[in-house]
Amino acid sequence: MTPPVRLGMLTPSSNTALEPITCAMLAGVDDVSAHFSRFKVTEIALSEQALRQFDASEILRAAELLAHAKVDVIAWNGTSASWLGFDRDESLCEQITAATGIKACTTVLAYRDLLRRIGAQRIGLVTPYRRDVQDKIIANWNSAGLHCFAERHLSLQDNFSFAEVSEVEVAGLIEEVVREGCDVAVVLCTNMRGAGAAERLERGFGVPVLDSIAVTLWACLTAVGCNPSRVHGWGSLFTNPDLRAATAIPDHDDKGVR
Repeated sequence: MTPPVRLGMLTPSSNTALEPITCAMLAGVDDVSAHFSRFKVTEIALSEQALRQFDASEILRAAELLAHAKVDVIAWNGTSASWLGFDRDESLCEQITAATGIKACTTVLAYRDLLRRIGAQRIGLVTPYRRDVQDKIIANWNSAGLHCFAERHLSLQDNFSFAEVSEVEVAGLIEEVVREGCDVAVVLCTNMRGAGAAERLERGFGVPVLDSIAVTLWACLTAVGCNPSRVHGWGSLFTNPDLRAATAIPDHDDKGVR
């Protein structure tokens, strides 16, 4: 009998989208379960108060609680490194593994890996964030060779409000960046409802649609050696065979990783 696989996910406290959507994606995968631990995140902004929410000490406390469930991987299911810098997530993965002995991955590092594998040249970026946060993201991504060609943002700050944006509205934003000529659409927020529209939009436009909640699940499955193609109906991210061997684990010393 195949032992069960447990995926651990670190979740912003005010997020209401990623848990039900992740569980919906895993509905047909009987031997894989997702488990969540929260830490305080209520707003997305560049103020000192908002940035302090992502202090590693708070995240590590939540990771240590997940370790009690003997999960096989711990993912930071959030996008803060997009405006704080990719190195923040690289360091966080190292700290999680050092503290728990469990391998770690993140949404943003998985995006970097996927977009490089796809060879994306013109990224269409969709977020709920404010203009100053969006500009910071674009600058950070561009510096990493991830070129944002088109963008849409909703100028929201309250993290809870992001999930109140309907899937229909999110799909409309995706369509807009695709029609501008991007070769991949990215929904960058793990409290936004883009995953359910991905497969339909890909069929209609022939462009990959990468949603943050789906990308994090893909990263977790890949990290534990579980074939992502077992997830059906959620877009090419899970069915593209060229992505199955990708690693969402950052390049660092894996000593102590189980």
